Amino acid sequence: MATDTVIADVGDSLLRLLREGMSDLVQSSSIVLLSPADVEGQNVSLTLFLYYIAENPHLKNNQMGYSGYSERPPLALDLYYMLTAYTSVQDIGQKSLEEQRVLGRAMRLLNDNSLLHGSRLQGSLHGSDEVLRVTMNPLALTELTSIWHAIPKQHYRPSIGYVVSPVLLRSDAETEGPRVRTSLLSVGQSEAQS
Repeated sequence: MATDTVIADVGDSLLRLLREGMSDLVQSSSIVLLSPADVEGQNVSLTLFLYYIAENPHLKNNQMGYSGYSERPPLALDLYYMLTAYTSVQDIGQKSLEEQRVLGRAMRLLNDNSLLHGSRLQGSLHGSDEVLRVTMNPLALTELTSIWHAIPKQHYRPSIGYVVSPVLLRSDAETEGPRVRTSLLSVGQSEAQS
C-alpha cells in the first residue's frame, strides 16, 4: 500500500524507467530528478523536475471505504513534471541535435510506458495494484516562459511537460464505524405487522 513516500516513489519509478531505456544514449547517472535551477556544474543529460502538485478533481469526492472500519479516502494527486534535455557538446549545431535526441528518446519511453504498474513501480508502490497514467501535458509558451524566467541564471532549454495521475496518498485516519443492528427492511416489516 502506498505511504507518504508515494510522491518520491513515483519520481523514482520514472527515473528508473528513463535510466534503463536510455543507457545506450547517455550515462544513467546523468538522468536526474532535479530542478533546472540546480543544474549548473552538474553532469546532467536529462532532468525530471516536479514543478507542481494538484489534487485530482475527478477523484476528490470518493466515498469512504468500509471494511469494518470507516477510512478516509486517499488524497488523489496529479504530479506535474517538466522534462528537460542538456548536453555538454560545445558546437551549437551539434548541441541542439544532441538535446533533441535525448528528449525524443525520453518522450518515446514515457509514451511506450504510459501506464506504469507492476514491476515498473518502485518503493511503496512496488507490488501494489496501483496503475499510474503518464500523459504528455504540453505547456503553453506563456507557462514555459514563466517557469524559465523563475529560474535564475538559466536560459530556455528544450522541455516538455508530463502529468502522472492518479497518485494516491493513503490516509492513516481510521475510525470504527457503527455496527448495523437492524435493517430498514426488517423495521418496515415490523411496523406493517403491528
